[in-house]
Amino acid sequence: MKLVVEVEHEKHEIEIVPDGSIVKARVGDREYVLEASEPEANVFLFKHEGRVFEAFVSPDTGANAPYQVKIGNTEIEATIIDPKRLRGSAAGDAEASGTAEIKTAMPGKVVRILVSKGDAVQKGDGVIVVEAMKMQNEMRSPKDGTISEIRVAENDTVSAGDVLVVID
Repeated sequence: MKLVVEVEHEKHEIEIVPDGSIVKARVGDREYVLEASEPEANVFLFKHEGRVFEAFVSPDTGANAPYQVKIGNTEIEATIIDPKRLRGSAAGDAEASGTAEIKTAMPGKVVRILVSKGDAVQKGDGVIVVEAMKMQNEMRSPKDGTISEIRVAENDTVSAGDVLVVID
C-alpha cells in the first residue's frame, strides 16, 4: 500500500508491505523490516534491529483528520494525504455513473458490514470495515448508488484486490 503522510508540513511517501507479523516499510529512500503487533486498541509495538518501539495512535476521527501519534516522549501529528487508497476505493469520479467495486488494498478481515443489499448510498457513506495490519479501515462509497452485491460476510478473511461490495 502506498500513502502520502504529512508530518510538520512535510510530505513523506510511504510504502507498506505486510507479510504476516512482518512489515516491510519504505519511507522516502529508507527501508525498514519491522515486526509489528497491536496488543490493545490504538497501541502498536514495532520491533526493529533488537529495539522495541511503542506507538500510541489516536482513533480515526474522520476523513483527512490528523492522527496524534506518541512514541516515547515524542508526539507528532500525522495526516494521511491519500485517503482514497487507504479506504480501498477502486473507483474515482470518472466512474461515478457506472458500476463501482469496493476492493481491498491489502489482506485483512471483514469486521463490519454497514449496508445491506438494495440499500441506497451516497458518495462518502461508510460501506464496510476491514481490519488490516491491526488497523480498522472504513471503506466508503465512491459514488451515489444502490448496493447490488455484498460478496463477503463479517469475519471473512480477504486477500488484496478482492471485490467486497458492488454499487450500481
